[in-house]
Amino acid sequence: MTDVNTFRALENVFSRERMQTYLDAADGDCAVALQHYTRNAKLGAAFHGPLQALEVALRNAMHARLAARYGSQWYTDPAPGLDSHAHNTIDDLLVRGRGAPTPGQFVASMSLGFWVRLVGRGGYLNGGRKADYDRTLWRPALCKAFPGRPRRAVQQRLDHLRKLRNRIAHHEPIFDRDLKEDYENLLEAVGWISADVRTWIEAHSLLPDALQAPLCEPIRF
Repeated sequence: MTDVNTFRALENVFSRERMQTYLDAADGDCAVALQHYTRNAKLGAAFHGPLQALEVALRNAMHARLAARYGSQWYTDPAPGLDSHAHNTIDDLLVRGRGAPTPGQFVASMSLGFWVRLVGRGGYLNGGRKADYDRTLWRPALCKAFPGRPRRAVQQRLDHLRKLRNRIAHHEPIFDRDLKEDYENLLEAVGWISADVRTWIEAHSLLPDALQAPLCEPIRF
């Protein structure tokens, strides 16, 4: 099967709309578009490990600091002043689990977006008043998970990486981004939490080689 036929076969299965981004980047050359698509898949796979390490380190560090301040089941305590969005997310978990989860179950169940929102300013409380995460979460607890870093800088960086993670998870194009900068930003964010985890990522990550590789060989089947 030729590269052109391979691309058209993928386009038929994956949809023309999904593959059009790669075709546009290749100026209509199906063979080059196939290489872009293949490289995109390999880059997404290479990002998975570092993003996984970031997410696990992040949620555990944040939970540990909140637990030290409000107790191990801080997510059921009114003292942290969680907004209605957080409460709705937690309530959904309670319904699915038919009861209060253990701290370990809770930490593992919450999405990256949930944790990133906790370093934001906070939305509205169930009673209609504005939450104040700076006062209830950041200053008494979460600032210790990111020593010396301003809340706003932490929130912006983590939200940027959350969006990258979601693009990869939903199989969206990332090949046309500045992925070297994305990787450096990820390493720096991990380093805020743990220098040891950053060192481990750098020792084992597939990304440096994937980022330096030219357009890869087309998939053949």
